[in-house]
Amino acid sequence: MNTPICCEFYDQLMVAIQRKIPSTIVYLENEQSTTIKDVVTELMMIEYEEFLMLKGGKKINLQTIFSFNGKRHKER
Repeated sequence: MNTPICCEFYDQLMVAIQRKIPSTIVYLENEQSTTIKDVVTELMMIEYEEFLMLKGGKKINLQTIFSFNGKRHKER
């Protein structure tokens, strides 16, 4: 079951997308904490799950994100 994403997080993502801000994202990938720096280009739904699309082509499920630009969104 997915945990709801808070509105403040969405607002932060939308600002980063609109202003093309290079962002640092810490998320869970293959059961390990991973950090990536890239520009978020859009948010999209894929089979009822929300994803960030990065300029480099990577997709990151919002449910796996621990922090975005230094702001913590969930515990590891």
